[in-house]
Amino acid sequence: MRHLMSPLDFSVQELDKLMDIAEDIEKNQEKYAHMCDGKILATCFYEPSTRTRLSFESAMLHLGGQVLGFASADSSSAAKGESVSDTIRIISCYADICAMRHPKEGAPMVAASKSTIPVINAGDGGHQHPTQTLTDLMTIRSLKGQLNNMTIGLCGDLKFGRTVHSLINALKRYNGINFVFISPEELKIPDYIRSDILDKNNIPYKEVIKLEDVMPELDILYMTRVQRERFFNEEDYVRLKDFYILTKDKMELAKKDMMVLHPLPRVNEISVEVDEDPRAVYFKQVQYGMYIRMALILTLLELV
Repeated sequence: MRHLMSPLDFSVQELDKLMDIAEDIEKNQEKYAHMCDGKILATCFYEPSTRTRLSFESAMLHLGGQVLGFASADSSSAAKGESVSDTIRIISCYADICAMRHPKEGAPMVAASKSTIPVINAGDGGHQHPTQTLTDLMTIRSLKGQLNNMTIGLCGDLKFGRTVHSLINALKRYNGINFVFISPEELKIPDYIRSDILDKNNIPYKEVIKLEDVMPELDILYMTRVQRERFFNEEDYVRLKDFYILTKDKMELAKKDMMVLHPLPRVNEISVEVDEDPRAVYFKQVQYGMYIRMALILTLLELV
């Protein structure tokens, strides 16, 4: 039995196979429509989510399975003080696989250690978001044709952004990756990312404040929102929330084949006028997210 806590839980070869399955699902959905007949996915979400939770649920339903779960801690026995360990023991009696989101770093790992069914980390605090990373990798590979030899700009909340941390961790294993980190001083990447991942693996990177200064050199621009829920005071959030806004004018500085990704939800950081630009692929990214989660469910249930 396997769990998914981090993108590094799968080797590069296993990730390639996972993405191959996802691409086959995209092309041959009927072939997979009943592969999870009789199987149940539990979605245990201790904090709000739209895309991730619905994407998991849609993935399981498209595979012919069923779904149960809760969408907030208030609607679960966590409100009564039940531990994650006890909750997963209960869920293991009802379901065949579980996707868990939790505001505390490491909570899904605690669940996995006590579970008798596969557990998928659907986001834990500011730590990891591996299935979003799988979505990002598939989006890039499908639209660019590769995952090597690219300059990738990550813009916005690089301090608390778990999607950013997971993506950096995953991409360190590919060749010719060059990172450009675009953020205000207060939201720079954490020191452990810089030392333990980038410096340790001799991965080239630079840190800048102005997005316009680096737009022409990027192959991928990964925008993120400033996350209100990660701030300790409202004043800091208000000061930084509109620090970056991607506009049509800024897009004119970019390469003709640069792609804009965003894990969503979007607030103000991408102007709606950019949506019409063919290089804006964040809604395609959502579709790829469902396919890769279908492939992941099948893989963890050992059905492929």
